[in-house]
Amino acid sequence: MPPMRLSTVVLDAPDAHRLADFYQRLLGYVVREEEAHWVLIGPPGGGVALAFQTEPGYVPPVWPGRRPGEQQMMLHLDIEVDDLRSETARALSEGARLAEYQPQDDVRVFLDPAGHPFCLWTSRS
Repeated sequence: MPPMRLSTVVLDAPDAHRLADFYQRLLGYVVREEEAHWVLIGPPGGGVALAFQTEPGYVPPVWPGRRPGEQQMMLHLDIEVDDLRSETARALSEGARLAEYQPQDDVRVFLDPAGHPFCLWTSRS
């Protein structure tokens, strides 16, 4: 079998450009490709990219899941940071919302502008 490499994680959104702009600011990524309803961003030196696709029928996930039948979180992004306190403040200033439920002291769960959960975390070492 040929080797496989994960190249891109794609997130649906009501507005691909708006969500790409948020993650571009948050992560310091650059635009690699752009179309009317699709944007690909990635680290300046290469690596796994994020893509955003406009989906008119987009329904944001619910985290944590509460009731059967609600749109459940299917994945989330874990973003390691050196200083959880300062990066939490920066994420909020860029437009993230702090999730109501916070399961751990060394992790902060946020919702991006389209409602996708993502975590900032720091190692305990």
